[in-house]
Amino acid sequence: MTWLPTAGILSLAVVAAVHGASVVQDWSLAATNISPDGFTRSAALVNGQFPGPLLTANKGDSITVNIHNNLADPTMRRSTSIHWHGIFQPRNAYNDGPSFVTQCPIAPNNSYPYTLVLGEQAGTFWYHSHLSTQYVDGLRGPLVIYDPYDPQKSLYDVDDASTVITLADWYHPAALGTTNAWFAGAPEPVPDSGLINGAGRYSGGPTTVQRARINVKRGKRYRFRLISLSAEGFFNFSIASHSMTVIEADGVAHQPYTVDIIPLLPAQRYSVVVTANQPVDNYWISATQTILGATTSSSNPNFNGTDTFAVLHYDGASSAEPTAPQPAGLPSGAVVFKEFNLKPLMNPGPPGGSAAPDQIFNFTFATTAPNADVWIINNSSYKSPSIPTLLKILANGARNDSDFGPNENTFVLKPNSNIEVSFIGGAGHAFHLHGHTFDVIQSASGGAPNFVDPPRRDVVASGGTTDNPVRIRFRTDNPGPWLVHCHIDWHLAAGLAAVFAEDPAGIASGPQSVQPNAAWEQLCNIYNKLDPSLQ
Repeated sequence: MTWLPTAGILSLAVVAAVHGASVVQDWSLAATNISPDGFTRSAALVNGQFPGPLLTANKGDSITVNIHNNLADPTMRRSTSIHWHGIFQPRNAYNDGPSFVTQCPIAPNNSYPYTLVLGEQAGTFWYHSHLSTQYVDGLRGPLVIYDPYDPQKSLYDVDDASTVITLADWYHPAALGTTNAWFAGAPEPVPDSGLINGAGRYSGGPTTVQRARINVKRGKRYRFRLISLSAEGFFNFSIASHSMTVIEADGVAHQPYTVDIIPLLPAQRYSVVVTANQPVDNYWISATQTILGATTSSSNPNFNGTDTFAVLHYDGASSAEPTAPQPAGLPSGAVVFKEFNLKPLMNPGPPGGSAAPDQIFNFTFATTAPNADVWIINNSSYKSPSIPTLLKILANGARNDSDFGPNENTFVLKPNSNIEVSFIGGAGHAFHLHGHTFDVIQSASGGAPNFVDPPRRDVVASGGTTDNPVRIRFRTDNPGPWLVHCHIDWHLAAGLAAVFAEDPAGIASGPQSVQPNAAWEQLCNIYNKLDPSLQ
């Protein structure tokens, strides 16, 4: 069956051409030996880099990324797909990236052109593989959409590639083997180290690895874009002797909120304004990493979550590391970030305000295995279908919950409706919804339910109690099959996920329909012919 572009799709391209630039990138995905923490391993990388190359554009631009899959290392997955985290992709769900939800994977020795529809979005995003636990092996990097008319531009002087700060957990063994071992009864995988801008150290490893250095000039104000590329690690970020003013969370501008430490869960992002107002010197940047709430692990002696540092280097200071001791905690009186204090800058308030939502989903999640290698939502563990959800809707006419398999955890959403989701199951998880941001009307950080100006983002911490869990709301204005899942990548692989099939009839036809191109049509044909070892 062939899906031809309609006038609507073509008009989107014309608008992008008139109002913005066309950004085109060619990326080669291949295995490369790297040693970001002093241990050498083969990693799956974009253009040989970790983190992957910084992808940038301006609001209103169009982006095309030509992916050339040259992955050949048999210790890692060789097929792939790429998700553009936080990008809504209106009428473009087929380029969202999660394998077996919106596409079949890209087979090795094949290529695929991803198109990103940016629309009015601007802010801090990222990209990563979305096939099993593959992004653990290195396929992850930053994505920034700049707004030349940013309403908060007067708050900072510098915002460029030098102010992007990535945080990542890093693993020495390849994810394919550790995932299989975990499923066979081994403990849940634990990282060996934490990296800031691709550099870090592990316990017992070489101490000669250079810390990442962030350069500043005294008197300037910097918009640091903090991006967690993590697969499991939770980070607590701070800069010695410097406060941080949060102005963005997950691609959404928020009112300025000044703190001294910020927790970043996997996939979360913040923009913070930092003023270089201290004496010229070098200052520690700290990103303490925890796994299951701890900075050490009995299953991996390499892991020391207290040793994730970089250096804030003032122009004119020595090139040495800071002479002050590495901070072991916060000074007395430090202000700790609380999510419920965030307030959106523009159009605050959840859809429908305090009125009852149109559809309510209570997602009760739990593990059913001793080593947490099986996770369930409402007693069902998500299993990837052999036919992608989007293809079922377009080619097979799937329109109702019953049209999807029992382990696809797929729920049909009506168009133009207000949706509320509760996450019931305790703390320690980071839930992400594709295709949307949402309003956090009840935050894990506390506070009363907020129907006036709650935080707005796309990754939320679980927590609260069974009677008062984390709750989010969003409106169904973007037809597509949108994955909702824990962003601890091991938990996603273990089934902690569901799919919202938003307006299936609208996906198939009408002004917001999704109409894949010819390259997308061939993905499943090619992938399904592969030997299982290449999938």
